Amino acid sequence: MRFASLGSGSQGNGLIVEAGGTRLLLDCGFSIREVTLRLARLGIDPGGLAAILVTHEHADHVGGVFAFARRHRLAVYLTHGTYKMAARGRSVLTDCHLIDGHAVFAIDDIELRPFPVPHDAREPVQYVFSDGDRCLGVLTDSGSITSHIVDVLRLCDGLVLECNHDQGLLAASRYPAPLRRRIGGPFGHLENGQAAELLRQIDTRRLQHVLAAHLSQENNRPHLAARALALALDCGEEWIGVADQEGGFGWRQLG
Repeated sequence: MRFASLGSGSQGNGLIVEAGGTRLLLDCGFSIREVTLRLARLGIDPGGLAAILVTHEHADHVGGVFAFARRHRLAVYLTHGTYKMAARGRSVLTDCHLIDGHAVFAIDDIELRPFPVPHDAREPVQYVFSDGDRCLGVLTDSGSITSHIVDVLRLCDGLVLECNHDQGLLAASRYPAPLRRRIGGPFGHLENGQAAELLRQIDTRRLQHVLAAHLSQENNRPHLAARALALALDCGEEWIGVADQEGGFGWRQLG
């Protein structure tokens, strides 16, 4: 199994996961042209994708999903709540699959375990991807850590983990107070320290890769996110990967 990011942040998100002969795109917050260019950078033709998974309806995650899926005749998987919110004002796709946010399912060679997260969206989920041997956990756009999240992510081999903001930088931000409260609230986004605390609560012995993701360009810095996660793992900061908005991150292998 391997995975790579097309870009991560408030301007657009997309993650590729590949196992066996199956390639999946998790979220697509970019235009058709932009996602095509970013896929090409990773050596992927859009026709080689099996499906798109959607975590929730916010534009930086779903903005390009329907147009891209229609262009390349891709199936889209999402919860009923996400579908109701994301499909408003858009042409309905014929190949939409409504999933149960608690039920494991499979797309060809990849088993998927969605899990609900506390975020200010209708029915948001995140995912654990498995090829039957290794598993990748993805957790972004969650305002807090629940016991269920800890349980789902406790034995992953790779982890893409939201480090949206630094608490001090957010407090001093030029953002309006209501927006700061929303970001830092229980249904907003994870702070560096919260992400680090999750690592302290799970079994990290199998982890081969940890990537900090969804960093705020205004309210975080890559070295602050890396430092927080490295302290939790008792490892060097250079071992922590950081996804950025423009380049995401390149292929990481789980083997």
